[in-house]
Amino acid sequence: MDSVRSHTADEIVQMMNQTPLFMTSLENAEDDGTRPSYGENVLLEAIKALQYEGTKAEIALGFKERGNEAIAEKRWKDAKEFYTKGILALKQEPQEQPKDPISEFQKERAIEEACYINRALCNLELHARALENFRSCLSDTAHTLSLTPTNQKAHYRSALALLSLSRLPEAHDITTRGLTLTSPSSSQHSSFKSLLSKITTAQSALALKQQQAAQRTLRLQQEHRTLLSALAARGIKQRASSTDGVHKQPELEDAVIHLSPDPLNPASELVFPLLFLYPLVAESDFVKKVSEREILGEVLKVVLPAPWDEQGEYAGVERVEMFAETAQGG
Repeated sequence: MDSVRSHTADEIVQMMNQTPLFMTSLENAEDDGTRPSYGENVLLEAIKALQYEGTKAEIALGFKERGNEAIAEKRWKDAKEFYTKGILALKQEPQEQPKDPISEFQKERAIEEACYINRALCNLELHARALENFRSCLSDTAHTLSLTPTNQKAHYRSALALLSLSRLPEAHDITTRGLTLTSPSSSQHSSFKSLLSKITTAQSALALKQQQAAQRTLRLQQEHRTLLSALAARGIKQRASSTDGVHKQPELEDAVIHLSPDPLNPASELVFPLLFLYPLVAESDFVKKVSEREILGEVLKVVLPAPWDEQGEYAGVERVEMFAETAQGG
């Protein structure tokens, strides 16, 4: 008793977890350095070996049943691992030869189908952790359908994964096929109809989004053509931007040349960003929007005097000479 009292409650639980009689999981057995390791525990190894005794169907069935128990407790990760072991067991060489090979083959197919379709459910429930689980779900349902093309669960879970991946045409197709496999009065039929409604709603929303995006693109193209026409009418030439990858255009956000108030009317007022350079102090001011009808001196009155002009070099508009770069030169 004194030896027990010398350990904390957590340490006692960990010690018990190393003893086969008290273990809650063979997979989670850990070596804390005070007990024989997992590989050295002879009794534990003997219990573990029992999982792999029998025919392939018997071994896989054991893993499938443990997976079902884990699903009942919503331990999706553990369940997925058990089903995976069941699938792998069916691919191994048998420890024992079956007495009835035909019956054994039928059992193996049924267990394989159950493991794949139930692992697909685990992948759906684990979707919050990674989108890759949806793809794994599709892989499992595909295997299930290769074994039994009329499996309703495979159709339904495949459709759920496809919907989550926004692969809507495929989701709609497999849901429609799933509907044909169910009785109109069954709960499965209602589930497929409800899912089909969600997919149809998602398709409508996506179609509307794509339509709106196309309209925005068309509008921007029209505005751009109108702006080019307005610039040409005013005799304003544009220079091509550098594309050498070295001289990159600055991010100006909404500071762009545009027509206001109607971007589709070339007679609208031209608005453009304006950059003031002050070479005596190596400073600058950037004005996002200046109308073609504004006088530069009036715009400059808004930014001068500047807080950085400690020497008063740019104390006021009347003390400043302005030079503008034009197509003909400075």
